[in-house]
Amino acid sequence: MTTALITGSTAGIGAAFARRLAADGHDLVLVARDTKRLREQATELHDRHGIEAEVLTADLAADAGIEAVAARLGDRRRPVDLLVNNAGFGNKGRYLDVSLADELRMLKVHCEAVLRLTSAATEAMRDRGRGGVVNVASVAAFVPRGTYGASKAWVVQFTQGVARDLAGSGVRLMALCPGFVRTEFHERAGMGTDNIPGWMWLDADKVVASALHDLARGRTLSIPDPRYKALMGAAKLVPRGMLGGLSSRTGRKYGPQ
Repeated sequence: MTTALITGSTAGIGAAFARRLAADGHDLVLVARDTKRLREQATELHDRHGIEAEVLTADLAADAGIEAVAARLGDRRRPVDLLVNNAGFGNKGRYLDVSLADELRMLKVHCEAVLRLTSAATEAMRDRGRGGVVNVASVAAFVPRGTYGASKAWVVQFTQGVARDLAGSGVRLMALCPGFVRTEFHERAGMGTDNIPGWMWLDADKVVASALHDLARGRTLSIPDPRYKALMGAAKLVPRGMLGGLSSRTGRKYGPQ
């Protein structure tokens, strides 16, 4: 029996990872800020799949929260075999309309927490000679679009760089870059979604199935849908200046800043 730790596990892509991994027989460490939701999720997954689900309440925008999760990842008596760094959020508004405190909070969760938790997990995994890390980024990483896209671009570059450094160690790392997924993400950020075309939406369970398939194949980057693969391929052909203008207009209409 292996154990997976998932941050932001109570909703969206994190909850989909929890459902899939529990169904596959993995024990879980569920991490989020809401203890009540965590306990309800742990009970449901335990009752449905017979796995052990540990609850760890932590706010990854705070040092204490990051330290608590890093300590759990580094516990050699209770090894974690798969880390899913999924916690994240978006800010509503254009640059300078969003407070600096909120921008820094985003970077804390998207970048610093991912760095520190990946480091804690991979050090223990390397010593055991096995393990995996999935860092959830976004297709926003590939277009010039404010702090959110920049933070996700960092996740992609960091993950692929570490994957190269740890090649041959038995530890696999992969950046997951979905497009629009039907989750609580936009609602929590106060963003409307009525204007997003239906074809752009992805199902969280299908995103997770594709991600785990790509991780098993040893890929360091997963864009889990042919539509978004095509869009990102086309984006490479557009001049950078034009792409910046297009992504700025699209981001104001559809996505986080």
